[in-house]
Amino acid sequence: MIAVILAAVLALVLALVGTPAFIGVLVKRGYGQFIRDDGPKSHATKRGTPTMGGVVIIGASVLAYFLGHLFTGSAPTVSGLLVLWLAVGMGTVGFLDDYIKVSKQRSLGLRPLGKILGQGFVGVSFAVMALVFPNRHGITPGSTAISFVRDLPIDLAFAGAAVGFVLFILWANLIVTAVSNAVNLTDGLDGLASGAAVVVFAGYIVINLWQSTQNCALQTTATAGCYEIRDPRDLAMVGAAMAAACLGFLWWNTSPAKIFMGDTGSLAIGGALAGIAILSRTEILLVVMGGLFVLITLSVIIQVASFKTTGKRVFRMAPLQHHFELKGWAEVTIVVRFWIIAVLFVIGGVALFYAEWLSHLG
Repeated sequence: MIAVILAAVLALVLALVGTPAFIGVLVKRGYGQFIRDDGPKSHATKRGTPTMGGVVIIGASVLAYFLGHLFTGSAPTVSGLLVLWLAVGMGTVGFLDDYIKVSKQRSLGLRPLGKILGQGFVGVSFAVMALVFPNRHGITPGSTAISFVRDLPIDLAFAGAAVGFVLFILWANLIVTAVSNAVNLTDGLDGLASGAAVVVFAGYIVINLWQSTQNCALQTTATAGCYEIRDPRDLAMVGAAMAAACLGFLWWNTSPAKIFMGDTGSLAIGGALAGIAILSRTEILLVVMGGLFVLITLSVIIQVASFKTTGKRVFRMAPLQHHFELKGWAEVTIVVRFWIIAVLFVIGGVALFYAEWLSHLG
């Protein structure tokens, strides 16, 4: 528990101090945000605001994680390193996309194929490593079983280990890509994505710490309600570092934002959330925990589908936050109300998780 708290404190301090220093570097180099002409007109004033702030979130999280282990004398775990690999890898893809945009001053960064290949490489490597490195109890970080609040009877290895291995790679990549892109779509207003991310990471800290206290490996007699999770406490440590880094970044990202996280931050945050969900065996629960991200993504899907099939738009503009902007809502109002929605989804997700555990006591 000390390592979890220490990682959070270190990440918070590093992000609070590191963000303004990084802003100074970006300003000197003239790396400002490019604003699309087809976006809300009110966003024109944001042109030139430093972007790629996700570098600070990633750097603070990774450094805090390793310092936390160093100061407590504990060793990093495979699960923790895998989640960080997802965050750093997806963040690198986002960084390349952001860098091309700001250096070329255009809305198109990486080519679609390049972005897909980059995300695919990170996702595939994560999935492969998640099914190897068993601990002394024979438990690997990932599982071929589909999970809700724990592994379900639905196993991707229904036709053998080889088939399960391939299907898990596809399944994990679907989750990683979907979540990272969902966070990316949410990053449209000052503080919206970073604040929502803090809430979801906080919910997962609670879940992972509970899993660590109810871990089957720590109990003399395994009960029906215990969890066969590899390294849940270290997952909580990663979540704490990411949450605190996002919180420290939010100090500078809140309206009016002094810096944007860019694709560097949104893809990294999405990758970390997906990794924690996969390795904590709560893959489907993430749909509830990250309900705000799901709603915003659905608004884009509905908008595109409606326009292509009927020629009409359901929303004034998608993603959903821009619809309310065009309805006249103040940006801060939208952000705070969406944060409240994110909190409610996380409370619902944690409640479902706990209710499932209680069901095993009867």
